[in-house]
Amino acid sequence: MKWTRTAIGYPYIGDNREWKRCLEAFWKGDVTEDVFLQQLKDIRLGRLKRQMDLGLDYLSIGDFTMYDRMLDTAVMFGMIPSRYAAESRESDLSVYYAMARGAKGAVACEMTKWFNTNYHYIVPEYEGQKLSVTKNILLQWFKEARDELGIVTKPTMIGPYTFIKLAKGFENREAFAAEIIPLYRQVMAELSEEGAVWIQLEEPALVLTLSEEEVAFVKSVYAQLIVEKPACHIMLQTYFEGLSAYDELVNLPVEGIGLDFVSGYQQNIASLKQFGFPAEKVLAIGIIDGRNIWRANLAEKAELLNSILDQSKAGDVWVQPSSSLQHVPISTALEQKMSDDIKRLLAFADEKITEINQLVLSFNDIGLPLGGNGRTTQKASSERAVTPDDFKRPAPFPVRQEIQARKLNLPVFPTTTIGSFPQSKEVKETRKAWRNKEITDETYAAFIERETERWIRIQEDLGLDVLVHGEFERTDMVEYFGEKLAGFALSEKAWVVSYGSRCVKPPIIHGDVSWLEPMTLKETAAAQVMTEKPVKGMLTGPVTILNWSFVRDDISREEVAYQLGLALRREIECLEQAGIAIIQVDEPALREGLPLRKADWEKYLRWAIRSFRLATSGVQNETQIHTHMCYCDFHDFVKPIEALDVDVISIETSRSHGEFIHSLQKTPYEKGIGLGVYDIHSPRIPSEEEMLEIMQDSLEVLEPRQFWVNPDCGLKTRKEEETVASLRHMVHAAKQLRSYMKMRQF
Repeated sequence: MKWTRTAIGYPYIGDNREWKRCLEAFWKGDVTEDVFLQQLKDIRLGRLKRQMDLGLDYLSIGDFTMYDRMLDTAVMFGMIPSRYAAESRESDLSVYYAMARGAKGAVACEMTKWFNTNYHYIVPEYEGQKLSVTKNILLQWFKEARDELGIVTKPTMIGPYTFIKLAKGFENREAFAAEIIPLYRQVMAELSEEGAVWIQLEEPALVLTLSEEEVAFVKSVYAQLIVEKPACHIMLQTYFEGLSAYDELVNLPVEGIGLDFVSGYQQNIASLKQFGFPAEKVLAIGIIDGRNIWRANLAEKAELLNSILDQSKAGDVWVQPSSSLQHVPISTALEQKMSDDIKRLLAFADEKITEINQLVLSFNDIGLPLGGNGRTTQKASSERAVTPDDFKRPAPFPVRQEIQARKLNLPVFPTTTIGSFPQSKEVKETRKAWRNKEITDETYAAFIERETERWIRIQEDLGLDVLVHGEFERTDMVEYFGEKLAGFALSEKAWVVSYGSRCVKPPIIHGDVSWLEPMTLKETAAAQVMTEKPVKGMLTGPVTILNWSFVRDDISREEVAYQLGLALRREIECLEQAGIAIIQVDEPALREGLPLRKADWEKYLRWAIRSFRLATSGVQNETQIHTHMCYCDFHDFVKPIEALDVDVISIETSRSHGEFIHSLQKTPYEKGIGLGVYDIHSPRIPSEEEMLEIMQDSLEVLEPRQFWVNPDCGLKTRKEEETVASLRHMVHAAKQLRSYMKMRQF
């Protein structure tokens, strides 16, 4: 048996987020295109050298990106929407980043979650364009690694079925496949001609629930793709769950199949027991968790590996992480301040590759002893017992709506923002100086108060109806709370990519979570004193904190969610007692935590919704509870949103407005809803006219009394001048809508 050590993908961000800084410097015009491309090349080659040093046998290319890999594939195939015609005349990079971030007169392509992760991809749009391989970027990177480093790499790309599944705009799937598949064949043929031995096609969509019709379509796609046996081998790679329709799809005309034996352990093991594995194929065994950060129990993993080999009777095998390592930080070696008691329990990307090495060495009779992971299972504890009444608001929504309308006395179509305002260079540097103890607590608090008051005045000047304090004291919407709750640990450099160049540093939940002291009261109450308009209290919800953290795995996620719900309930009580009339508890990650199979949704949604209601149901009828979700498929999620029993939900509609309207035509929503009328992830300033059009269209499916107006997400990443100009247009559009409605009534 031949053992091969490999990884599906490796982080591209860099130890110190060099990739992010490189992109943002180019966007600002601080470096030329030639310098930018050379910097990216240096990063690509550097990460390959690092993996070579770590001992992998096959290294991947194509797991790198200049923004997003779905976008890379679309642009490589010339799938460029017509609204980017102006950018197409400038340069390839101009149109590429216009699709990702928007441009003058052209909104960005839709962005949504990558399966059940916190990564967001750009949705390819097909308009009937003439498609062709405009530039085989994989070939360029393959030759680059061969010529500069002397290695034959494993090109990897999003597989054809997953690309078709996630793209939009076509009416006939089979016809679209007929356009796409020859392009895949061309890319693969060119790579094969240059000496590629294996090409990896990533097909995570094959772990979704597949109907008989979809299974037949997958088989048709691969029959068209493999018209004749190519010179190179194809590894069909799945991850995030077990392979659906295993008995049929395992026999697709490819030389290898990659299976996830972490998230997809139960189903893939059961499939192996029932159907075996084709002896002529290579089995890629995803055995080290590619999405969490705890050290593996290698003794248990060795037993599992033995069991897989016994069940599969596989010949050659690849041993690898269960998914791309882009979902975990790079190396624990970068953590210099973390407690040794926590650090010794962790394995980031580099350490996971080391675990792969240790497993393979142990099976090659090197005599390497394999131990546990140093962790002991703990019994969860809770602040207090909960009762059924803890999950219910005092009165139903229609009663609350009338009470809150009288108390708040807001105009029709009230305007607000999602919560955060731009974190300027001064804000970041002052916070850093405070953390480094270069300035006193008093100096820092005075700065935060001045910045808060400045933005309160800006909001008043703009004419917003409900204000926010701006969150200048917060680095991240989850990390901030992880710093203040018991049971969390924070890192220095454990960064992962959320979308584009936006990076987050998830906190680590290692113990029981509990509330220690007020976390948001000081800044929120201070802001409310500064204005007569209502100021929203701003919290991150329990499910988002859970899904955007690295979570302990010695108790269930449900138990952790309830602990978070109780902790946030205490915080909400503090805000309400201080007179804060509107409290927003954001849950952008509620939907992304859904299991990939719909059959498993009900169980997850039951405890996820209950944890949110545990946090928010203790308030009086007068207190208005808001939540926020962004970039999720709204059409099949209306009922769970209703079950949250919030008074107002704000959502993204700017990039996918037509789909939102269609959803509410099919499934009406009766509570308050705040429309994200412009895209904050784009640097462009939207016009009043385009926002007004979104608002007017939405009145087809919403009653005026339901309707709030807001951006589609927080404004932390935007520049001040962009923010002020965009909000001014938004408020003016809302006022025009009020005038329009008033004229209609008379």
